[in-house]
Amino acid sequence: MTIFTSGRYGYAAALWAVAYGLLGAAWALGAPGYPWGADDPDPDGALSILAGTAPPFGWWIAAFSALTAATALALTRRNGVRPAKGAWGRVPVLLAWPITALLVLVVPDSRLMMGVAYTPLLLAAPLFGWGLGGATFADAWPWPVLNQLVCVLGGLLLAAAARDHGRGRGNWFTPARGRIAVYVAVAVPLVYCATRWAWALGVPLGVSARFLAEGEDGLWLAGAYLATFGALGGVLTLGLVQRWGEVFPRWIPGLRGRRVPPLLAVVPAGFVSIIITVAGLTYIRWTVAGRFALEEWGAWLPECFWPVWGAALATAAVCYHRRRRESPRPTAAVSPRSAARAR
Repeated sequence: MTIFTSGRYGYAAALWAVAYGLLGAAWALGAPGYPWGADDPDPDGALSILAGTAPPFGWWIAAFSALTAATALALTRRNGVRPAKGAWGRVPVLLAWPITALLVLVVPDSRLMMGVAYTPLLLAAPLFGWGLGGATFADAWPWPVLNQLVCVLGGLLLAAAARDHGRGRGNWFTPARGRIAVYVAVAVPLVYCATRWAWALGVPLGVSARFLAEGEDGLWLAGAYLATFGALGGVLTLGLVQRWGEVFPRWIPGLRGRRVPPLLAVVPAGFVSIIITVAGLTYIRWTVAGRFALEEWGAWLPECFWPVWGAALATAAVCYHRRRRESPRPTAAVSPRSAARAR
């Protein structure tokens, strides 16, 4: 039991890989549910890089999963077994991070962000009688998109195992870098927000008047909603370096003066950093493919900077987590005097 507990992420990642590998083999043998290709509701195959694949690709999924399982188990060698020394000891980590990048950043596409962004709207719609054109959770979260969540989960488990394997090697994520990362994460999405708010108000910022007219059926109101969602996320990001990010403020009944659980900030920030990076990479791929016109820069250029936003948010979250873990009391971001005032 002790060995399993100390290597829990490696064993969990290996278990995930075995299960997903079996699923890939089942698809290759004709089982239903293959999440790409003809069964993917992506209308023109432009979103996923695996859109052109067919169920026999499941054998490659099974092989990839076997490599992932072996890597995950190798990352647990330090737990109860003498770890390999020298270059061989670094091989599992060197394999783990590219595999993680594939599962977390390459396999998913921008629909993951859209599903997350529209979920609050779908939850609120029945309360206010909004029809939303008949859109449902099944539209926002079809199986191909849920499968992306499954892949992200596997990648995160492997990343956690790799992190535990290499824990204690340097500390790049300092509070100073965390503050810079927060400011970058707040500033980058503001360009996107400005364009979508302008379109909702009828101002063709970064686009032609003809392009703007194409969204008069309410499309730009949806864009303004997403922009506002992003702006509010930027405000919450400030909490990673502000007093109210470590101690609940006075205006929250029942929680005022209590310390904010670090994972309450880290988990949402980490997940959002993934989905906005994935969405940004999708736009970059479309831009390279020539899907956008230069004169309509407002429709694509702001999104191409989202990977910077995602990287900054992830950095800020890690710096926040390390600062909270290493300091049992409010740190420089939360002075003792301010903490006392919050109570």
